[in-house]
Amino acid sequence: MALLLNVLWILLGGGFAVCLEYMIGGLLLCLTIVGIPFGLQCFKLAELSLLPFGHDAIPDPEASTSGCLGLFLNVFWFLVAGLWIFLTHVGLAIALALTIIGLPFAWQHMKLAVFALRPFGRKVIARP
Repeated sequence: MALLLNVLWILLGGGFAVCLEYMIGGLLLCLTIVGIPFGLQCFKLAELSLLPFGHDAIPDPEASTSGCLGLFLNVFWFLVAGLWIFLTHVGLAIALALTIIGLPFAWQHMKLAVFALRPFGRKVIARP
């Protein structure tokens, strides 16, 4: 079922466009030394946005960006980009939720919105 929903997500839910935007943003951020940690988070968001069904973002206490450093980076991310990404995903979720067929896609945009608020110290895993 997840495979079918992921294919529909890529074709109809905007998954390919969102993933492409995160990939381009990540590549641009990785051009600078300071932007590399933020570019890597864009790549994590791109991974989850391409195939959101059957995947989750969970806390990763072993990550190098967890703890105090992760908190600082998440606050900076939130102020510069996270809030706007969050609002974009919420807007897309509301638009998709207006139709019955778009409800599963709306839930995935909400999952991406929450992940976009604080990506540091989290990892994307396949749900069992």
